[in-house]
Amino acid sequence: MISIDEFRKLELKVATIKKAEPHPNADKLLVLQIDLGSEERQIVAGIKTHYKAEELIGKQIVIVANLETAKLRGVESQGMLLAASDGDRIVILTPEKKVSPGAKVS
Repeated sequence: MISIDEFRKLELKVATIKKAEPHPNADKLLVLQIDLGSEERQIVAGIKTHYKAEELIGKQIVIVANLETAKLRGVESQGMLLAASDGDRIVILTPEKKVSPGAKVS
């Protein structure tokens, strides 16, 4: 269990996917260019076997915005998208209705 203070440290925000392409060095990863309203970022996500890159363009997602930058197979990832797993399926978490990029999730 974590405390509410620990949970509050997470910055969950809505982002809009502007560009998506296969990772050059990994079979299951996609490289996403996202719009957070005040800035654009790149994230790497292990969703390639569940989503085609072209179907993600314009989709809104929820990300952890204050996660340390990481390199995944040589490509920098500046956040992490949230998804649910149901057996072998992975489903991206999205807002029910369109909101402004950068909107806080609470």
